[in-house]
Amino acid sequence: MIAALRSEFARFLRTETVGGVLLLVAAALALLWVNSPWGDSYIALAETRLAVPGLRLDLSLADWTKDGLLAIFFFVAGLELKRELVVGELADRKQAVLPIIAAIGGVVVPALIALVVGHGIDGMDRGWAIPVATDIAFALAVLALTGSRIPASARVFLLSLAVVDDLIAIVLIAVLFTTTVAVGWLLAAAACFAGWALAQRLRLRSPLIYVPLALLSWFALHEAGIHPTLAGVVCGLLTRVRPDADEDEAPATRLEHLFQPVSAGLCVPLFALFASGVPLSTKVLGQLATDRLALAIIAGLIVGKTLGIFGSGWLAVHSGLARRPDGLALRDMFALSVLGAIGFTVSLLVAELALTDDVASAELAKAAVLMTSMTASLLGSALLLRRGRVHQARRDARAAAGDE
Repeated sequence: MIAALRSEFARFLRTETVGGVLLLVAAALALLWVNSPWGDSYIALAETRLAVPGLRLDLSLADWTKDGLLAIFFFVAGLELKRELVVGELADRKQAVLPIIAAIGGVVVPALIALVVGHGIDGMDRGWAIPVATDIAFALAVLALTGSRIPASARVFLLSLAVVDDLIAIVLIAVLFTTTVAVGWLLAAAACFAGWALAQRLRLRSPLIYVPLALLSWFALHEAGIHPTLAGVVCGLLTRVRPDADEDEAPATRLEHLFQPVSAGLCVPLFALFASGVPLSTKVLGQLATDRLALAIIAGLIVGKTLGIFGSGWLAVHSGLARRPDGLALRDMFALSVLGAIGFTVSLLVAELALTDDVASAELAKAAVLMTSMTASLLGSALLLRRGRVHQARRDARAAAGDE
């Protein structure tokens, strides 16, 4: 009975809708808490330090969620991307090219817009990377809530786009926010990844092999000076997605079923809880409309992501480089491109990393990300609902014609 309930609860947490709702609840709780009379207790909790004896790991709770729990989130993202590329819809080259090109456009255009709007201001040397990422959990949750009547291929397009987008963002994190690299630790991480790949090749299944390799790779990257969430992505991409003849499902499928509820129900909400606690004073809200850093982030997300994703995707289709999934119209792509402006998780992470020396600017940047992500979710929802009515009307017309 208990096992059945646990399994049902895990299945419940796997749905994008539930994960997105938990994320939103955690973010709202953080905003209410930090702006309440008990705001000091929120800050004290976020800054509470937890150390691992003997390993020189002494991080705050907020840093543990940012560096540790998000690695699980990116592990799941890596598993999903690997599956789509090998056995999913992205196994078709032309269909795989479309979200990849769209994701690249959705990174380059926002970065250029942010650089232009924020040219010359403090923090923009790395702050341009804040609006380049799309939040997978948030965007898919909005799609699940408001886009149920548009073709199923929309989810695959958005998922693939967001995973590639976040993968690029993680590479940027590794490059931009790494000051010095400890080569020895970097080689140790590479050895762990090689061990993971070899274990997969030898069809080894024991968690006594994979858990130590994952933890060691995370620690090695942390000590190397590279953001350790990259370990999750790499391990996910190295996991086998085709089942053998004696297997009911591939290792990637088993691991995704195991960790996706943990990611959606614990990791992402806790990160959102500690990352979204932005004091929204009258001054901060006023700065959102006047401060060039905030305007660079807002323009980069709303304008840059929408134009970058849709424009590059449109060019790829019309040049013959890519093909739209069956049933996915250009107007559907535009609605999904607006959802791409939901930055949230990774954008908040980049804001914290890019503006560590200026707490006020970091708080303003996070407020800009939060407000823009909410705006994009509302605009995207309205467009998806409209497109859903169009698709439903077409289905009803075909059904009526079939009855005649």
